[in-house]
Amino acid sequence: MIQKAAIKIYLFYLISVSFILLNVFFMVKRDQFVVNALPVLFVFLLLAIYSFDKILFMVVLFAPLSVQLSELMPGLPFDMYLPTEPLLFGVLILFFMKMIAERGIDRSITWHPVSIAIYINLAWIFITALTSTMPLVSIKFLLSRVWFVVGFYFLAILLFSEKKNMEKYVWLYAGSLVLVIFYSTYRHLGYGLYDKQAAHFVMSPFYNDHTSYGAVLAFYIPFLTLFAFGSLYKGRTRLFAFFVLAVVLLGFILSYSRAAWLSLIIALGVYIVIKLKIRFKPLFITFVGVIVLFFLFQNQIFMMMEQNSEQSSADFKTHISSMSNITTDASNLERINRWSCAIQMFENRPVFGYGPGTYMFQYAPFQLKKNRTIISTNSGDGGNAHSEYLGPLAESGVLGMLTFLFIIGTVVYTAVHTYTRLREKRLKSIVLSALVGLVTYYIHGFLNNFLDTDKLSVPFWGFTAMIVAMDIYSRKQEQPAQKNPD
Repeated sequence: MIQKAAIKIYLFYLISVSFILLNVFFMVKRDQFVVNALPVLFVFLLLAIYSFDKILFMVVLFAPLSVQLSELMPGLPFDMYLPTEPLLFGVLILFFMKMIAERGIDRSITWHPVSIAIYINLAWIFITALTSTMPLVSIKFLLSRVWFVVGFYFLAILLFSEKKNMEKYVWLYAGSLVLVIFYSTYRHLGYGLYDKQAAHFVMSPFYNDHTSYGAVLAFYIPFLTLFAFGSLYKGRTRLFAFFVLAVVLLGFILSYSRAAWLSLIIALGVYIVIKLKIRFKPLFITFVGVIVLFFLFQNQIFMMMEQNSEQSSADFKTHISSMSNITTDASNLERINRWSCAIQMFENRPVFGYGPGTYMFQYAPFQLKKNRTIISTNSGDGGNAHSEYLGPLAESGVLGMLTFLFIIGTVVYTAVHTYTRLREKRLKSIVLSALVGLVTYYIHGFLNNFLDTDKLSVPFWGFTAMIVAMDIYSRKQEQPAQKNPD
């Protein structure tokens, strides 16, 4: 026993001295510091192999603080978010190795309707990546979507089998998000909090612009409201939740993101509908009625919108009313330009599209002179389609959009039925908060698209995983009751 202990001590010193000498060699002789990263990488590898939950929680914690590689090393032919995407890629490899070793995961997860909807969407992205006009771009898009889904959906479902992990998942992201809000607000103060233009970039380099920043803040407001006002949370937890909610609301207002504000208002309406248990049939009739009225009076509606000359500004009322200004507001007009390009791209290649992730490289020739704005670029390097629905339509054809809508429809259906089925108040509240948070993004998705980033993928797929995990749990709870009615 003593001899074995001595061997371990000698081995420890041997490895330590070898590491120090190797590090000194690279630092002095080669002027490189890459060896310094080896212990960190070794720790991450051990966590990934022996404790998936720790590595996943680490990614969630770092997501609001992650920075694009292009910010640190401009000019590279590729880009990624650091440190989250390299970690997720490693998790993806280890996940497949784990599946092979354990012969898959729980069938209730792999064959869940939401999972099947995700498979269909990923399969079509794969097919359109093969027919893409830019295959390398599309394969990178597919890989990033897969590692987001694996990490934040499949692994998260396994994680959420221990129910307290759902709140932990929310708190980790929200805690880092508060740091970003403090950073952004401090920078904003330097320009003046009423400076709307400053709101577009003060959150950089953590968020690309105020729209993605506003979208993620809207995502977390339902959960933080639950933690602050829900009767199930007491004492310090509730007090801390009040503080975090107040900070997030401050950031939300100062984001000046009209799309985020609108999405939260509509999500509040969905919350009221579910809480009041309003039946689907009258809602559907009302929805169809609104659509019919829009098409019947579309000329009058567009004439009214064209008469609106309000510009986006720091004044809340004016900023809200500028949403319908399609005559002079550059932001609104540029969205119409991007949407028009997406529709033309779809018409040109309606089945397979131009390839996942290629819109930003392909839309320039489709810009019509009448749609161009002062912020349009000749090279078409201004970004994406500004729509989570029209983007896939242009990039993956009609099935690209329909398969994504199928995911949304399946998630909403599952959430509503799970909420109805659950009996535990805390779990019902979590499912409802997750659904309302997702609805904010479903609405926001009409005006922007950010699911190619870790920032929005964490809550989007994570909240979806919460709903699926609770659906599986509620179904298992019902089975004994069905066998033994007494």
